[in-house]
Amino acid sequence: MAFSAFFQGRESDTYTITDEAARQSLVLMPRLGVISRIKDADQPRSEHLRVERANRYLPSAMLFFENGYAGLDHFGQWFSDLSDLDASPETRGAARAATFTTEAAAIEEVGRIWADSGIVDPSDKYYVFFDSHDVDDDRAERAELLQLIEFLGLERVDAPAGAVGGEVWVRTDPRLDVECARWS
Repeated sequence: MAFSAFFQGRESDTYTITDEAARQSLVLMPRLGVISRIKDADQPRSEHLRVERANRYLPSAMLFFENGYAGLDHFGQWFSDLSDLDASPETRGAARAATFTTEAAAIEEVGRIWADSGIVDPSDKYYVFFDSHDVDDDRAERAELLQLIEFLGLERVDAPAGAVGGEVWVRTDPRLDVECARWS
């Protein structure tokens, strides 16, 4: 709560949160639309995330406070090269999707995307990703999801009339049922 009050009461280019004992840091860069996480342990590692919504900074800090670097594993599309964030959202999404080479990892990523923005439709026949989101929202994750749907052989269906243009509808599948239940 103290960090939330601190963060919302200031305007800065960069906020750095450091866990010196764990040798980990989180860097929030609101003006650049970037979050970076850094681990300086035995195998140094840094990853970067493009943030398209301002309301993503505080949850990232809370996850870092709770579980450090690993607490952000499922927070979004992390890239090891900061320059990758300059690519179009569609290119970033395709690059991220290409990193999933096993069915298990791809299903887990689809579950993460669903947990962030999805619902089960009232008929229980479809998983709806990007519920009530416009087609211009979450473009990188949408591009990633579409490639993962194809990779997994999931059945994508047309959204019903009246659905928001950015929604992605997928017929239920036993693999998704298990994974989405885990994320619920």
